[in-house]
Amino acid sequence: MTNTQTLLKASIVMLALVVLSACTPAPRATGISDPYEQANRRIHQGNLVFDRVFFGPVSEAYGEGLPEPVRNRIEDFAANTSLPSLVVNDLLQGKIEDAAHNSVRFLFNATIGLLGLFDPASGIGLEERSTDFGETLHVWGVPEGDYVVMPFFGPSNERDAVGIVVDFFTNPLSYALKTPESYLPTGAGIVARFGERYTYASTVEDILYTSEDGYVTARLFYLDNRRYILSGDEATDELYDIYEEAYD
Repeated sequence: MTNTQTLLKASIVMLALVVLSACTPAPRATGISDPYEQANRRIHQGNLVFDRVFFGPVSEAYGEGLPEPVRNRIEDFAANTSLPSLVVNDLLQGKIEDAAHNSVRFLFNATIGLLGLFDPASGIGLEERSTDFGETLHVWGVPEGDYVVMPFFGPSNERDAVGIVVDFFTNPLSYALKTPESYLPTGAGIVARFGERYTYASTVEDILYTSEDGYVTARLFYLDNRRYILSGDEATDELYDIYEEAYD
């Protein structure tokens, strides 16, 4: 089966699912449901080892070894290659205006911004309107479920854990491009994560290593931040990192 055929079939399935966007969004969750705390804490400890041994040191080397303009180009490219996935989720949520907005942003940066290496779109008011499949499930009325800690990814809930997995397979660029170019969106996204870890290094360390119970602190920040974003209490489409929010 060719990439074009695969993309066409995936598009048909996703368009068929748009009707689900008419469902009532899930009510805002309250409290903390953590029945898997014992297992979650073990995974949390494993993530800390991974962070201390690999992710943290490599992120520091990335941040210190590359000039900021180079890091910015990488992160802009990663953000732009993720936009088609956002458009898919916008459509599945019935947010046609957001889908059009993100599509124009992608095309503008892919051309004027030299394949997304630069972000001139933000300069004319076309900032990214972020979303993900976890939010799509929320719009469809799926409750958040219990709190979970994912290996390598960290704090999540059952609904968002499914969303993270699905988002890996819903970027049309991965199907439209030929191998090895089809790996660019995922690869760029992984590299950009090193940049995020470097940018918020002091905050990450305060939450995970300095606080009395890093597990509880990370859980609180994740749940509060995610619920705030999905509640729509204020007009914002930005998905921001829990560690950034900790210092706002």
